Amino acid sequence: MKAYVFPGQGAQFTGMGKDLYENSALAKELFEKANAILGFRITDIMFDGTAEELKETKVTQPAVFLHSVILAQTLGKDFKPEMVAGHSLGEFSALVANGTLSFEDGLKLVSQRALAMQKACEIKPSTMAAVLGLADHIVEEVCASINGIVVAANYNCPGQLVISGETSAVETACEAMKVAGAKRALILPVGGAFHSPMMEPAREELAAAIEATTFSTPTCPVYQNVTASAVSDPAEIKKNLIIQLTAPVKWTQSVQQMIKDGATLFTEVGPGKVLAGLIGKIDKEVTTANA
Repeated sequence: MKAYVFPGQGAQFTGMGKDLYENSALAKELFEKANAILGFRITDIMFDGTAEELKETKVTQPAVFLHSVILAQTLGKDFKPEMVAGHSLGEFSALVANGTLSFEDGLKLVSQRALAMQKACEIKPSTMAAVLGLADHIVEEVCASINGIVVAANYNCPGQLVISGETSAVETACEAMKVAGAKRALILPVGGAFHSPMMEPAREELAAAIEATTFSTPTCPVYQNVTASAVSDPAEIKKNLIIQLTAPVKWTQSVQQMIKDGATLFTEVGPGKVLAGLIGKIDKEVTTANA
């Protein structure tokens, strides 16, 4: 079975999508539509902006989403997903790819999500850190032992977890992870504590926007971050998407479930090759490709 996966924040690079814009009339039309919806020329930043400009959350999230979704659209008849999944922000790209969301509604939600997360980040100092070389349950136990808010946020692949929370609690947790045997525990250059209780204000804001948006029955199941299982019911997809902002991304578990359900080829659609790399670490037998 063919599985298509969509990357999240962090996969962006200057020049992303430029070849699509220049070589496909459909891509150019969609990019220009996106500029109009967002109210600024995001294409200028994507194609020629600095790394700093691209790193702004209000730019990054729509940029990665647009690259993924427009690339999928340009694949034409070759694009026949039997299952889809996206890492964090990538779940929105996956939901456009399987017909749950329209291009326009997906972009609007991603833009609102980015702005809501940015606001939540400014309320209290918060951050994320990568923990390498520890079993999941040890990372969870260390987080639970720390005073303050710090939780396991991204289960990326075995031995690679990202924790998230209040800056002081994450820093303390990093030292405790090293004592517990972690190869590395390093603070990430992110704007705040995504996929943690610190995102509650953003979750509330995004919930209203998601509830007001039409979700259609998808053409194939989406394996959602929150459940790591196949979901096809629009109401359930909505519910899980709202929870996603404050809940962990169960990427390892999602990929394992997709393989169990028959996925034989994983194609990454979007900038970079991060997910293909993670999938290779989750299961060395499975075939990965990039669109």
